[in-house]
Amino acid sequence: MASAEENEIIKTLYQHQFGFFMSKIMFTACELGVFDLLLESKELLSSAVIAERLGTSHIGMQRLLEACVVLKLLRMERKDNEGLFGNTDLANLCLAKSSPRTQYNFMKFLSDIVYPGSQYLIDAISTEERLQRFSSAMGDAWSLHGQELLSAFDLSCFQVVCDVGGGNGALAKEYISLYPKATVTIFDLPKVVEGAKKKSVSSEECRISFHGGDFFKDPFPEADLYILARTLHDWDDDTCEQLLTKIYKACKPGGGVMVLETVINEDRTGPLVGHIRSIMMMLLCDGKERTQSEFNALLNAAGFKEIQSKKRNNYGAIWGRK
Repeated sequence: MASAEENEIIKTLYQHQFGFFMSKIMFTACELGVFDLLLESKELLSSAVIAERLGTSHIGMQRLLEACVVLKLLRMERKDNEGLFGNTDLANLCLAKSSPRTQYNFMKFLSDIVYPGSQYLIDAISTEERLQRFSSAMGDAWSLHGQELLSAFDLSCFQVVCDVGGGNGALAKEYISLYPKATVTIFDLPKVVEGAKKKSVSSEECRISFHGGDFFKDPFPEADLYILARTLHDWDDDTCEQLLTKIYKACKPGGGVMVLETVINEDRTGPLVGHIRSIMMMLLCDGKERTQSEFNALLNAAGFKEIQSKKRNNYGAIWGRK
């Protein structure tokens, strides 16, 4: 369990890490006219109504509005299990275009000119390589949260593990550090596996092997435990259910699956990083971040039982057994 001081440090990290995305969320809602619509309506509106009036997709608008609530740009009240949205004083004063004190034009300048240009900032101060491989970037989180999440449940009885979508093996190293007798197979796309194999192998990593293949076409390596870490958020519900069902069939009786993902609050009021990542998933793929009940439904549909969950910082560890 991380200390209160460590949790505060990590919270500060997230605020800076996603600061650019927080700004873009505000820019987008402003430019779409969300704050003007709510100011003029003089009443709370549902995400469906807002999407219809502004000509956007409902799913995209709902995610944008929820993120704005967490950023304190909007407020939300629930009625008949539906979220109704309204402006905060900040939105009425500075974000609505019709306000006498609007900051719309300045924000549009930041969004259209400064924001796109900021990607070249590093070119002005350094000529070194500025981008890590995707798998390395994804692996960084596990140096902060890996052991904490993996120790949420006692997994010591699972000595043969398959990390589905495990990239360069960052989480596998954390597992082996906790359970020194275990072996972990990384099952990922062939090109990811080839890149990971080129890196040096320490004595600790000798218990890590790599297996290239397609999650949906190729058979899974045999294992007692399958791990899906920040993998399900890449896909829609139907595809996630398909993947989980395939893992369920590969599981031995008594085996199971461990899902590590950002978990959205049931009332969808946070955490902020979850809503930001959900919007990122909408931009990058067909996925989304989910609530605990949504994860439970996916695991149940695939056949898993004894579903348990524990939350650590912004991540959740969700466990299901065959």
